Amino acid sequence: MLGVGSEAVLSHPVASGPSAGQGAGLRPPALSVMLAEIDRAVRAGGPVQPERIAQVLAAHLADPALLDGVLCPCDKSRYTRHLLGEGKGYCVLAIAWAPGQMSPVHAHKTWCAFGVHRGWLVESYFTADASGQASPVGCRPRGPADVGHASAGPEAIHRLANVGVADALSVHVYGAAYDRLGADVNHVFAA
Repeated sequence: MLGVGSEAVLSHPVASGPSAGQGAGLRPPALSVMLAEIDRAVRAGGPVQPERIAQVLAAHLADPALLDGVLCPCDKSRYTRHLLGEGKGYCVLAIAWAPGQMSPVHAHKTWCAFGVHRGWLVESYFTADASGQASPVGCRPRGPADVGHASAGPEAIHRLANVGVADALSVHVYGAAYDRLGADVNHVFAA
């Protein structure tokens, strides 16, 4: 399978100061607005509700100017994460997917929300048996402005894949700092 793996290329395409308030002059206005709204949704009080974050994403992902001038190239060997911003305890990434690339089958150790900005992805859902072996139970196409979310836990097992013929770009918000992505975000399953 092309592009499957637990490691992705990491990139910093936006300003030198990655937090939501720094480097805003280097960001497209639409991205700055979305990042500010994500920050407000995260800090709204009480536990973070991933559906609240997904609603913010849904309101912005269809805007063609959202990532104007932000370089988010694909790597032909694996999907690529590009840092768009981060705040206290969360980060916002654009993930670039070349045709045929997919994430590993995984659940999240933290809350997450994502949506498609350009192109199409397929989200496949899995269940795991007692030995940790994941089995597919369904799938759903995800097009521009389509969003998903999950709370932390092993029950929300999925994989995202670009099964099309054109590049795709999605935006993801994780309840972990960017420098903790590998250790704090994915629980990878054998498929």
